Amino acid sequence: MDGICREILKVPAEHTGALIARIKVMSRLDISERRLPQNGKCKLKIRGRALELRVATVPTVNGESAVLRLLAAGSAMPLDKMNLSPANMENLLDAVKHPHGLLLVVGPTGSGKTTTLHAVLGYLNQPDRKIWTAEDPVEITQPGLQQVQMQSKIGFTFAAAMRAFLCADPDIILIGEMRDHETAAIGIEASLTGHLVLSTLHTNSAPETITRLLDLGLDPVNFSDALIAILAQRLIRTLCGKCKEPYKPEEKELNHLIEQYGTEDFKTLGLNASEIELCRAVGCDECGDTGYKGRTGVHELLVGTHELQSMIYKKADLSDLTAQAIKDGMRTLKQDGIYKIFKGFTDYEQLLRIIAE
Repeated sequence: MDGICREILKVPAEHTGALIARIKVMSRLDISERRLPQNGKCKLKIRGRALELRVATVPTVNGESAVLRLLAAGSAMPLDKMNLSPANMENLLDAVKHPHGLLLVVGPTGSGKTTTLHAVLGYLNQPDRKIWTAEDPVEITQPGLQQVQMQSKIGFTFAAAMRAFLCADPDIILIGEMRDHETAAIGIEASLTGHLVLSTLHTNSAPETITRLLDLGLDPVNFSDALIAILAQRLIRTLCGKCKEPYKPEEKELNHLIEQYGTEDFKTLGLNASEIELCRAVGCDECGDTGYKGRTGVHELLVGTHELQSMIYKKADLSDLTAQAIKDGMRTLKQDGIYKIFKGFTDYEQLLRIIAE
């Protein structure tokens, strides 16, 4: 629940084999193959609601294990529900207005990258724009988009899809993931030839993404020209709206948060330190006595300014790129998390779960 394991029920050992077999049948997987991992999808109707599940089975020493991931079937989340800070929202909307270039959303698995990209596509989805997406798997569907499912078994990879897309005259292209040099190189080529290219990458922070892509062997000249922005994100558990308790923080606690945010940067938030109220977890029936319900995004938006582009061109160090991005107005994941603590969405304990000190 919200990224934390919770024990709901125990399946007796004698029933696990039958249960896994049933899941495999529903997902159209090979039930006789128990030695290799398998992936599939299935659709169910539970209490009148249509659900779509992504299923992954893995052989373990105690028999097979199945992981069922609930897909966000249906429409994309609107961009204004993403809980971006006002500055990040403004910069992101400016970034997606570019007619061509590269916009990346980065973070670990399950940090909401696809959700964010589809929110951006939902904002850009107009009748006069042709949008193609290459995804593996296609999780969120939107009317007006040409969505393509990858089939790596037959050689239909992200790179192959990208080459096909360039002949199909799209305005906006979404590549599910830039896994290798070839996909990244074609993506950058597409962004320089008049397409807005959106993609994801598994990196820890926005500046780190630049060094990762340069390490993949990309041409720094083309990459620096193509880059519009990089949005790094995480999901943080939010306090339960029914039972959270506002309180006046002690001076020591408040000073620690302000210090962690950066004393000078804190002044730009326009918050009065003496009036700040924080919230703490309590626990009720609604949230299963945990004090937390739901999750929200914590973001770090790096904008490809001229100064930053010239540093990419020169293959600058990660520390220099980070310093320049902060100088250009980037707020780190930790700062955005602390801003959300000041706003009463979450607490410091949850921030430490997703961000190292």
